[in-house]
Amino acid sequence: MALGSYSLLAVPLMMTALPLAILLPDFYAAHTALSLQTIGLILLATRLVDAVADPLLGSWVDAQKGRGSYLRPILLGAPVLAVAFLLVFRPLHSLGTAEQAVWLFLTLVAAYLGYSLAIVAYQAWGAELAHDDAGRARITGAREGAGLIGVLIGGSLPLLAGYGTTAAALAGLLVLGLLALARGAPRPPQARPLPPGNPYLAFTVPLAARNTRWLLGVFALNALAPSITATVFVFFVSDRLGLAALAPAFLAVYFLAGAASMPLWSRLARRFSLHALWLAGMVAAVAAFIWAFWLPAGAAAGFAAICALSGLAFGADLALPPALLARVIDANGHSGQREGAYFGLWNFVNKLVLAVAGALALTMLDALGYSRGVQDEAALQALAFTYAAVPCALKLVAAAWLAAAWRRQRF
Repeated sequence: MALGSYSLLAVPLMMTALPLAILLPDFYAAHTALSLQTIGLILLATRLVDAVADPLLGSWVDAQKGRGSYLRPILLGAPVLAVAFLLVFRPLHSLGTAEQAVWLFLTLVAAYLGYSLAIVAYQAWGAELAHDDAGRARITGAREGAGLIGVLIGGSLPLLAGYGTTAAALAGLLVLGLLALARGAPRPPQARPLPPGNPYLAFTVPLAARNTRWLLGVFALNALAPSITATVFVFFVSDRLGLAALAPAFLAVYFLAGAASMPLWSRLARRFSLHALWLAGMVAAVAAFIWAFWLPAGAAAGFAAICALSGLAFGADLALPPALLARVIDANGHSGQREGAYFGLWNFVNKLVLAVAGALALTMLDALGYSRGVQDEAALQALAFTYAAVPCALKLVAAAWLAAAWRRQRF
């Protein structure tokens, strides 16, 4: 019951993931005069602003924990996220192209910052609730499993009921999640006093440890793969497969499989190394996903099978890396003191990867001759290459890096 009260807030927080990362490029391409390249560059710029803010927000979260709890930063960030999410999907059609670009930039920055403040404090809260690998995996698995339900809702509800309904649902679920967190979630131990020094430079402390740098490096390279895939998902399903109407169903299969896999990964963490499990998840993801490169138009059953199998493997990417980060925090003697700094840095890396991946994928598609709605065979092949082959290659490199880190006991 207590773990459920903690995990519930992940549903509304993660509702915003797919609309802002996957659905937004197609939405703005269809409803404004902005080009794919311009949208990609704005996504890059907003992600960079957001990413730079994350370490500072993490340091501030630690300071707030020292004065009381993680709840205050979450209560500040959640309303900002709710309002900004509503506005980002309401571009004013009376504006010119330049003004629409500014609108997209400003509303996205606000949404990202509200989310960042809430999620850093929320993740830091969870990192303090267990001090063994099995317990850490159980907490992150429950949180990320609930988050996948939110991702599913956020990915399908806009397509089924519109963005206004999605914004209203987001606001209502945020209220429910905050009430559950405040009233029923387990409380972290009392914070240890922070060492003297500038609290807003605390994000540099994790970087001084080699185990943190190694984990962040593997995490960043591995995260590039799904970030590229997420950016071009709508284009691949619509133009390569010709199955745009089934996009919500494919997302449902993928994220339900990911959520269903969480108990399995958590249970396996009681018996096997987190490193071994994460490595197995990476290899399984490539084995399941590479077949998307050869799918012909109309291959609904084949793509659904790929979504299910790769979704099961994706659960490892969600449940295990944050558990490894919590282990690193403990190993470095920073438990109960620097969780915000670590997760601020973690989210900085994650968002930097998202920004680079989004801009890279959209620019690559432009350079290879693809544009929304095109039916040229060479352009569609370029789309499949960007969607499937490039992410799988990156995933294999990340797996090799993780294997080297595990063998040398780097983290």
